[in-house]
Amino acid sequence: MSDPADNLEIDFTTGAVAHRMRFGGGRGQALPKAVGMKGGKTPAVVDATAGLGRDAFLLASLGAEVTLIERSDVMHAKLAEALERARAAGGDVAEVANRMTLLLGDARDLLPTLAPEVVLVDPMHPPRGNSALVKKEMRLIREIVGVDADSTELMQVALASARKRVVLKWPQKAAPMAGIRAPSHSINGKSTRYDVFMT
Repeated sequence: MSDPADNLEIDFTTGAVAHRMRFGGGRGQALPKAVGMKGGKTPAVVDATAGLGRDAFLLASLGAEVTLIERSDVMHAKLAEALERARAAGGDVAEVANRMTLLLGDARDLLPTLAPEVVLVDPMHPPRGNSALVKKEMRLIREIVGVDADSTELMQVALASARKRVVLKWPQKAAPMAGIRAPSHSINGKSTRYDVFMT
């Protein structure tokens, strides 16, 4: 059986990621708004569940210093390679990659040591009813990293560690995450909701 990692490619220099950097709508997008990019402010962000690194790359492309935490060795290695390629590519992509710092480890252990301004949490969500709707890429990631059964605990650590706010990226129609306080407010994207918790 083929290793799901063999079929997963992370690339910041081409495709949708590079396109979003150049034509994505800047700070007016839901995620930059959710992390507090307004009025000229550019907070430093810790992406506690780095995954494919796309959200981190978007925020870094808008000027934020972003620390990415990834606990899967496989995903960490793929992200490290992608960042290396982006830095080698030069130009604006390299500038963005230079604002991204990648750490290997469990965010629950690392967050308290980082004193982050803003924490972004995007846990693996349980598969939706119709598996055809779940993109192949997301299925591959789920095979590599599993489902984040400890996401409530991660949110509790994030809420205790963040100096300004925690942003939870969550499916648009899903009920709020159980076991944590209600968000201060939410910002809706197309299929995603950003629940914002001011600390």
